[in-house]
Amino acid sequence: DKPLSFLRIDRAETQLPLGTDIYSDCVYEKAADLLSGMIGNGDFIQDNSDFYYIYELEMDKRIQTGIVACASIDDYLNNIIKKHENTREDKELDRIRHVDACNANTGPIFLAYRADDAINGVISKVKGNVPVYDFVSEDGIAHRVWVIDDPEDIRTIGDRFKDINEIYIADGHHRAASAVKVGLKRRQENPDYDGSEEFNYFLSVLFADEQLMIMDYNRTVKDLNGLTKEEFLDRISENFDIEKVSCEYKPQAKATFGMYLDKEWYSLKAKGELLKIEDPVKSLDVSLLQDYLLGPVLGIGDPRTDKRIDFIGGIRGLKELVRRADSDMKVSFSMYPTSIDELFRVADAGALMPPKSTWFEPKLRSGLFIHSLK
Repeated sequence: DKPLSFLRIDRAETQLPLGTDIYSDCVYEKAADLLSGMIGNGDFIQDNSDFYYIYELEMDKRIQTGIVACASIDDYLNNIIKKHENTREDKELDRIRHVDACNANTGPIFLAYRADDAINGVISKVKGNVPVYDFVSEDGIAHRVWVIDDPEDIRTIGDRFKDINEIYIADGHHRAASAVKVGLKRRQENPDYDGSEEFNYFLSVLFADEQLMIMDYNRTVKDLNGLTKEEFLDRISENFDIEKVSCEYKPQAKATFGMYLDKEWYSLKAKGELLKIEDPVKSLDVSLLQDYLLGPVLGIGDPRTDKRIDFIGGIRGLKELVRRADSDMKVSFSMYPTSIDELFRVADAGALMPPKSTWFEPKLRSGLFIHSLK
């Protein structure tokens, strides 16, 4: 009932007969046809000049503001754009085929950088103008867009980013990897490329670190690995101080965890030696829980593949942890969120975050910005 919904292009199988293989050629061809049709109808309009844009999202009275721009695939390949997650080949291949067929990046990559006063100044100035888009989506998130069209402002932003040598993928590792691989494919197909072609760049929104909030990414496990409740509590007491609490427990500090088991909440606090770990990955709360509880006590060897564990984004609240533990699972853990500084440390070390370490909200909306590769 929403003929202009961008979901038609992002998930084009919804426009094909029920049961269509979502990875069949006709799905990607349909996405390309739909996008081309919407451009032809004037639903999407190409600006005549090169601009940057400001994209602001507001959720629960909290605002985050970023700059919409195209990032270089060479910066990705040279590790100026830093990663902190592995990608899965099947998910990459889907997005590669989508970008290649549509000849466009339709979903922006969520990038982060350390705040810069000059860039902040341009953003503040331009946000004094009336936005070109200003709406609240059905999920209650407000979206606002401004155009940065003053040549001096454009020059300032470009010059400042030339001196920023660390940019981080906050969210969208698969989309980024896919966009880069399409660019490399186009380079092979166009051996005389000079670097200015659009396929050398991919659509991004760049947020200063001070703008971002990472939410908790919680865990729930199906059973106690053959242990009784008393045996389980005894085992985890080797590395954590356990205290029963009277209500839902949301950790307020690093190295603390909430645990819901048999309709009771507990607080867990990592003991002394665990607090002295300096390795940027092993010191993460998600690592402490995995390495000293989920792995050795509950037998969760690889959380990426083990069917006994599930992950629940913080946006769903602690009540979802209770519901799962009281229904199809046994024990749930609430986490203290990974910080943006911890993410930067891991990426700067050339290391990878454990799976399900970060949950960013609000999500970037597809369809507001499209980067044509033509």
